[in-house]
Amino acid sequence: MDGLLAGFRKNRTKIWVGLVTLLLVFYLVVSLQRSILLLTDGNLTAQAIGAAYLVLPIVGAWALIRELMFGARTEQMAKVLEAEGGLPVDELPRTPAGRIIREAADAEFEKYKAEAEAAPDDWRSWFRLSCAYDAAGDRKRARASMRDAGRLFRGKVSA
Repeated sequence: MDGLLAGFRKNRTKIWVGLVTLLLVFYLVVSLQRSILLLTDGNLTAQAIGAAYLVLPIVGAWALIRELMFGARTEQMAKVLEAEGGLPVDELPRTPAGRIIREAADAEFEKYKAEAEAAPDDWRSWFRLSCAYDAAGDRKRARASMRDAGRLFRGKVSA
């Protein structure tokens, strides 16, 4: 039982991602089924709605695949950095509630920003910059930096 709980704790995020993915796939299948039913109806209005409704599972499947690939690539890069000893260490001070103190994150951010500017073709610097953006609370830029790291990483792997 202890091994099962330890495995759950270790893979908690992956389990939740799997459950949410299953729910989304179920929704996409039902949406596709409903759109096909509407498309085969003799009424032109129903067919138009069915055609419009067909867009939902297509866009949903595209977004799901893109996000799963993003997560897998991020995990792959993190494993490489961890093996190299290059993952940023989270030693930032926190509030009693566990949130990172913004001023400390901003100060740490400058270090990683300078590293990324000095080595713009190194995926490792962009990965660490993404972590710094995330710690500073800027999720949009964190994801953009991680996408840049992923593009550089893919270029390195395929070369």
